[in-house]
Amino acid sequence: MTDHTFDLVILGAGSGGYAAALRASQLGMSVGLIEKDKVGGTCLHVGCIPTKALLHAAEVADSARHSEMFGVKASLEGIDLPAVNAYRDGIVSSKHKGLQGLIKARGITTIEGEGTLVSPTTVQVGSDTVTGKNVVLATGSYPRTLPGLEIGGRVITSEQALQLDYVPQSVIVLGGGVIGVEFASVWRSFGSEVTIIEGLNHLVPAEDESVSKQFERAYRKRGINFSLGVRFQSVTQNDQGVTVTLEDGQTFEAELLLVAVGRGPKTDGMGFDTVGVTMDRGYVLTDERLRTNVPGVYAVGDIVPGIQLAHRGFQHGIFVAEELAGLNPQVINDDHIPKVTYSEPEVASVGLSEAKAVEAYGAEGIAIYDYNLAGNGKSHILETAGSIKVIRQVDGPILGVHMIGARVGELIGEAQVAVNWDAYPEDVAPLLHAHPTQNEALGEAFLAIAGKPLHAL
Repeated sequence: MTDHTFDLVILGAGSGGYAAALRASQLGMSVGLIEKDKVGGTCLHVGCIPTKALLHAAEVADSARHSEMFGVKASLEGIDLPAVNAYRDGIVSSKHKGLQGLIKARGITTIEGEGTLVSPTTVQVGSDTVTGKNVVLATGSYPRTLPGLEIGGRVITSEQALQLDYVPQSVIVLGGGVIGVEFASVWRSFGSEVTIIEGLNHLVPAEDESVSKQFERAYRKRGINFSLGVRFQSVTQNDQGVTVTLEDGQTFEAELLLVAVGRGPKTDGMGFDTVGVTMDRGYVLTDERLRTNVPGVYAVGDIVPGIQLAHRGFQHGIFVAEELAGLNPQVINDDHIPKVTYSEPEVASVGLSEAKAVEAYGAEGIAIYDYNLAGNGKSHILETAGSIKVIRQVDGPILGVHMIGARVGELIGEAQVAVNWDAYPEDVAPLLHAHPTQNEALGEAFLAIAGKPLHAL
C-alpha cells in the first residue's frame, strides 16, 4: 500500500485531465494523474485522431476515384483495410508516445489503475491512496445505446467499428449526428452502401438548419441514403446481417448496424455521489467556474453537461489549473466553442445559429449573409460546393458563423476569433486574405455583411 500526496489529483487522463495536469505542472503544482487505460483518453485512442485518419484515407480513395476530372489518370484498385488501420494506428501510437514523454518531462506522476473518489481530497486506486489539496474529475464518456438495444454481434458502436478489419458491403447507421455522419462518410468512400436513420428532422441536427439541408443534398448526391423524422423501434440479427424496424413499420437491412446515438458520462461506480457530488443522470453538475458543490472538487470535459468535444475538455482542464493558481481565467461559453464535422463535405460552426439568434434578438434584430462557395476560386479548384453563413446583430457584433464544404474546418479559427471577441463585421472586413484561398470566402462574407460586398451582390 502506497500513499501519494499532491497539490492536485486528477482522475482521468483524457483531453481534460491531461491538459489540467500539464498546465498545473507549468504553474508549479505537484500533480498526480490517475488513468486506468492509456493517457490521451477517448480522443486519442478511439475518437478524434483515429477517425480523422480514416477520413483522410477515405479522401484519398475519393481523389483516386475522381482523378480523371482533374486530368489525372489513376484508378482505385480497392481498400486494404488492415493497411489503412496500420496507418491509423501508427499515428495514434506516435501521438501517445509523445504525450507520455511530455507528461514525464513535466514531472507529473502517472498512477495506473481504476480510481474511486472516497473523500473530497482522496482517490483510492487499488491499494494505493492518492490525496490532493484539490481534485479534478475528468473521467470522460462512453458510447451510448438506446433502451432495449443491446450491443453485440452485428450491432456495434464507434469503438468496435474502428476495430473492423474489412469493409462491410452495407451498413445502417443509427444516428445522424457527428459520429454517425463521419462513419457514413468513410464507409461510402470505401465502397459500402450506407443508410442513416435519424429520429429528428435533419442530419447534423445540432447545426444551423440551412447547413443541415445543404448537407443532406450533398449526402444524397454521394449516394448515402437516410431516413429522417421517424424513430428506431427494434433490430434483429442473424449470420447474414441485421434488420432494423422503425416506429412506422419501415424496415431496413444491412450487414451491420452502427449505433451512433451520442456519448454518455462515464461516472457510474466511481464514488462521486457517495462523496456527495451533485449529479444529474450521470453528469456532474458544476457552476460556471467548473466547481462542484463539494469544496475543492472540480469537474471537466464530457462529464459536465454541454457539448462533448475534446477541445472543450482540453480548455476546461487549462481553466481549472489556472483557477487554482489564482489567475482568474475567462469563463468558457459553450456557444463560443468551435464545432467541426469532418465528413465530406465538412461542416464547421461557432456562435449562435439563426434560430438561436432570432430567439435572443428577434428577427428584426439580426442580419444574415450567406456566401456561396461557387464564387471562391480555391473552392472551385477543389470542386467543392457549399456556403459560409454569417449572422450579426443589427449594428452590432458577429453572433455566429456556419460553414459547409470541403476543408471548411480549417477556416473555423478566424471565425471563432471574430465571434469570441464580439467583433463587428466592419472591424474584420478590412483584414486581408491570401489569394487564392478558401479564407477569402470568409473575408467576402464579412465584407458583404458589413455592407460593402466585393464579388457578391
